[in-house]
Amino acid sequence: MTTMLERLKDATNSHDARAVASLFAEDYQSVQPLHPNREFGGRAQVLENWSSVFEGVPDFVSELIASSVDGETEWGEWDWRGHHTDGSLFAMRGVTILIVRDGSVAAARLYMEPVEVGGGDIDVAVQELYKPPPAPTS
Repeated sequence: MTTMLERLKDATNSHDARAVASLFAEDYQSVQPLHPNREFGGRAQVLENWSSVFEGVPDFVSELIASSVDGETEWGEWDWRGHHTDGSLFAMRGVTILIVRDGSVAAARLYMEPVEVGGGDIDVAVQELYKPPPAPTS
């Protein structure tokens, strides 16, 4: 049995925005917890979004790294890559959590982020993210 994640991978790799949108319910609800203002609803917006992806990244490739299915919930880890129309690199990775009802994606939580190129190592990240207090002076 083909999972919705596999169907979504195949549709995105076909570069057919209508095929992608057809996998989503008319009343689909999208939530991006790391970017709350990006929440949206509806299949029409899915079509608009993926049309823009394929226009902006004509060689878009979607790889499903890992997945898990538990009832109507499907978790997928993704690697999306390609090149923007100006030739610059496009790379995103992350996780999507889909709720599948009646053969369509009814809702999803997206944790997809651009891949950082040239960022600092783990020590720099800890310093930037958590800003530990300075060591006491004696």
